[in-house]
Amino acid sequence: MAKKYYAVRVGKVPGIYQTWDDCKKNVHGFPAAEYKSFTSMEEAKAYMGQEAVQEINGKNGNGNMEDVMPDNDYAFVDGSFNIATGVYGYGGFLMHDGVRYELSGNGSDEEMASMRNVAGEILGSMAAIKKAIELGLKEISVFYDYAGIKAWAVGEWKRNKKGTVEYYNYIASVRDSINIRFVKVRGHSGVEGNEEADRLAKRAVGLC
Repeated sequence: MAKKYYAVRVGKVPGIYQTWDDCKKNVHGFPAAEYKSFTSMEEAKAYMGQEAVQEINGKNGNGNMEDVMPDNDYAFVDGSFNIATGVYGYGGFLMHDGVRYELSGNGSDEEMASMRNVAGEILGSMAAIKKAIELGLKEISVFYDYAGIKAWAVGEWKRNKKGTVEYYNYIASVRDSINIRFVKVRGHSGVEGNEEADRLAKRAVGLC
């Protein structure tokens, strides 16, 4: 029997899994889960919106940070959600000319909160790009760990919620002002910038 790859685009922990049991754990009971099986890793990555993205894993060395890290202007962003309060938020930082600009914010809009931490992921990406434009940058590399940050921005994923529609529209509105390079990292894998963004996102929603 041909090997299968299970791509979870929207679920508890989005990613590509090699067994149905692992896939099921991440989609069973999750509202509006999006997932699909493929016979090749390439097809699974394309479905996830990763075909043009180099994934960086800080623990096992599958990606080398020095190979992709820009010399100057870049940002790391992440999102979080506080189940107890219904508050979503983002954290991260932007580096420009050796200066670190911290990014942080939160919200409790009911419709946005239905997206849980994904709402924070989206707001974090937008905050980084807004800050880059404010600083007069012509290009910025945004490091993220949730596939939708690139996929929604470039129109690869359907936009059926307030947050995703507003995110896509914002990116479209600034394309002539700044060149945005999206770079995916694997979450919780030891990539220092991603770990820091995760800590700041949790702090923004009162989890630490």
